[in-house]
Amino acid sequence: MSSQEGRKIKMERKKDLKHFRDLEVYKRSFDAAMLIFKMSKTFPQEEKYSLVDQIRRSSRSVCANIAESWRKRRYIAVFKNKITDSMMEASETQCWLEFCLTCQYIKQSEFDHLDNDYEQIIAMLNSMEFNASKFC
Repeated sequence: MSSQEGRKIKMERKKDLKHFRDLEVYKRSFDAAMLIFKMSKTFPQEEKYSLVDQIRRSSRSVCANIAESWRKRRYIAVFKNKITDSMMEASETQCWLEFCLTCQYIKQSEFDHLDNDYEQIIAMLNSMEFNASKFC
């Protein structure tokens, strides 16, 4: 394949992604955040301003940082920084999920499902950071 053909394919891939909502990692992180929102509705009232707020905030922040990174992709360093922030928020969410499990607010199967989702989200974000030039 010539370099011109390679550039054409690369441009076509970029054209397919017109919005941050087109990113699979955004869709997956949004779905996980919504699942956490629904699950956390059943948590005890005394957790409303501690665990519930924290896990909802961090899970939503994964999506928000992806959206911000998309808008700032003209600047590769800023794009990478926001992707890194998103990975940190995903890891924080995993920590809060562990508290949810230990406090017996969620079942082991729910924890395993969401923890695995966030491991995959983190892997996708890591790949985006490593291959930032494909998005910028």
